[in-house]
Amino acid sequence: MYKTQAEARMFLHEFRAFLEDTPEDREVVLCAPYTALMSMSQGLHGSRVQLGAQNVHWEECGAYTGEISAPMLTEIGVRYVIVGHSERRQFFGETDETVNLRLKAAQAAGMIPILCVGETKEQRDTGETESVIYNQLEKDLVDVKQSHLVIAYEPIWAIGTGDTCDAKEANRLIKLIRQQLDDSSVPIQYGGSVKPNNIDEIMSMPEIDGALVGGASLSAEGFSRIVNYQ
Repeated sequence: MYKTQAEARMFLHEFRAFLEDTPEDREVVLCAPYTALMSMSQGLHGSRVQLGAQNVHWEECGAYTGEISAPMLTEIGVRYVIVGHSERRQFFGETDETVNLRLKAAQAAGMIPILCVGETKEQRDTGETESVIYNQLEKDLVDVKQSHLVIAYEPIWAIGTGDTCDAKEANRLIKLIRQQLDDSSVPIQYGGSVKPNNIDEIMSMPEIDGALVGGASLSAEGFSRIVNYQ
């Protein structure tokens, strides 16, 4: 929940200037608040940067005050949408069942959902990490097309805390996630205190295909360093 429309446009102007030397095969997605999506869509026209939303409802319309439907997003050029982020699960009552509904609605509308899975500090400390993630995947992916999907492993204890999951441990868990899938080519990202000073190590891991970036994406220069990892 950052940036007004004016701030988003300013960010975009600064950010695009840093992408001139970004490798062509590197995909960049900005997932903005709903209020900024329209102006971002206009600002990204003709750009290599894709537009994403932070959530989507499972119905196309109805008495769901405060929610945003998939047709509302696709109309303005939204291509990706985050589903099941830990903050939605923790603070807004998101369940694996509603995550599954949102995933299917996003795909039905032609968007690619970015599914977030991950464990809490308590679950990690009690040795439940793998079972929690497997359970989330089993419930979340019912009738979901894995050919149009991105998965983000985001250890909840590493989000916004400054604590980053060790790159080798993140690589291990992402490999385990991949082994649970029917389609091993699904891009799997790491998310959780990703910063300019640790992105090179994270992306050197063979199983990690990308990064879901939170607070470090708010600075155009800092985020561009992440995008242009070495």
